[in-house]
Amino acid sequence: MAISKTRNTLIDVARQLFAKNGLEGTTMNDIAVASGRGRRTLYTYFKSKEDIYLAVIEAELERLFSKLEEVARQNIPPEDKIVQLIFAHLEVIKEVVLRNGTLRAEFFREIWKVETVRKNFDRTEISLFRRVLNEGNEDGVFDVMNVKLTAEIMHYCLKGCEVPYIFGRYTARGPEELYLYVRTMVTRQLQNKHTSLTINDN
Repeated sequence: MAISKTRNTLIDVARQLFAKNGLEGTTMNDIAVASGRGRRTLYTYFKSKEDIYLAVIEAELERLFSKLEEVARQNIPPEDKIVQLIFAHLEVIKEVVLRNGTLRAEFFREIWKVETVRKNFDRTEISLFRRVLNEGNEDGVFDVMNVKLTAEIMHYCLKGCEVPYIFGRYTARGPEELYLYVRTMVTRQLQNKHTSLTINDN
């Protein structure tokens, strides 16, 4: 427990410094001093600044996964669950990027590093989509022939939506219009044509 607490403290201190000064403007010594743990302790957990940077990204992705898992456990219709998963993903990614100040630039400039950490999360998110799609098929609400492929397409399309969502580039008149449009689009693609799902086109 103490080891985990110390490591988490170092990660959070590093995140705050990266957010304030940027990755290049932060040294291992800065992190050690700000954490009050000393360089020896810091190097016990992390071999380099890059290691701790990747740990910061991993910790932020764990926050995202916790939110998605929370949505997936809800007792709501599968079509609503899919849409809530989509918006939970976008909202948490937006929050992570915007709350990290200068670090937000690193998310895009060093995207290959982020992708290295995201591989495990990507697999996990795809499995969540598969789970909900299977729920919908079993309930007779969805008619998805290839659940695995559909989940993969949804996930990678969602990743492509992150940057425009963060910077508000969609032409919807507000969050409610965007939510209703996405729900309508997703529902029409996934629904079992022999069932009747409520779709609001207004």
